[in-house]
Amino acid sequence: MVFIGTDHGTTGISFAISDDEGNLLDVFKLSREDTKSGRVSAIEEISKRCNIDDIKLMIVTYAMGDGINKILPLDKVENRGILSIEGAGKVTGGGTSVYSEIENSNIPSLIIPGLHKDSPSLDKLFNAAYSHQASPEKVSIAYNAVKETGWNNLIVADLSSNSVNILIEDGKIRGAIDACLGAMGFVHGPIDLEMIRDIDEGRITANDAFSHAGAVKIADIDTKVAFMKDELLEGYRNNDDNAILAVDTMIMTIAMEIFGLIGICNNDIEGIVLTGSLGFMKEPFDFEEKLNKYLKNNYPFKIISADSGAIGAVQIAYDIYNGKKDILGIEVDY
Repeated sequence: MVFIGTDHGTTGISFAISDDEGNLLDVFKLSREDTKSGRVSAIEEISKRCNIDDIKLMIVTYAMGDGINKILPLDKVENRGILSIEGAGKVTGGGTSVYSEIENSNIPSLIIPGLHKDSPSLDKLFNAAYSHQASPEKVSIAYNAVKETGWNNLIVADLSSNSVNILIEDGKIRGAIDACLGAMGFVHGPIDLEMIRDIDEGRITANDAFSHAGAVKIADIDTKVAFMKDELLEGYRNNDDNAILAVDTMIMTIAMEIFGLIGICNNDIEGIVLTGSLGFMKEPFDFEEKLNKYLKNNYPFKIISADSGAIGAVQIAYDIYNGKKDILGIEVDY
């Protein structure tokens, strides 16, 4: 008996496998380009690692997840649980191919919703303010964070190409700040006035603006998305002034966003969980140390795996199979 969790990430689709006691057996990642082209089959890769017939439950995440507000079986979901494929971020089709494979298999599967204005589990003030707060894998990241720390009141900072910060109070997700709303990531960030003017005047699309609004905007990097972060970090290593300014500005915006969430908490925050390629970065700079310059040792940090999306998803699969009907405040229909 095994369980599977998936993370529909920016650069690829990750999978975690656990045994019948919830022990993690394996984590692996498939390139979006490989799954889209058909060079790699998700089901075949899973079958190399476990017997497909032994899978008792799989948890799936996909795109924005804004078409559903419960954790649901795939056969109860229309349009893969999304309102539209258009939106913030590059569309490659790799995630769609994986979803279709899972949908056409006999594997019992549930899909996690995103956090959005129609999510009854969230604080009504967040839902009134923002149409979209976070995509589904942020729920599984948050679940892994709670499991790892045992905290009930925390902020989960998933920081990489995007920066998304999630507020959890009393063991439930209260709300989140999505990448297009607040802090910069390496690649994506909020659309400011200058970009709004460029969009209105037809020089760029909103999606193009979002995909160049992170630290790369400050460092004046305009290459393929897959290479942007590496180019920025190489500039930082070489003491390039623009790269240093870009990194320091990005971290300042993340600190502002975290402080904003702390400021509206009803409870005292027990700590801050960091994940993502930026969240656990130690070289060429120590992210935790730079962030703590603003937080001034007032809150403990916990760094969790970069695979926390897939790991949290398989933890959700295990717990739901064993009777759990609520995941961080989100209802389970199973």
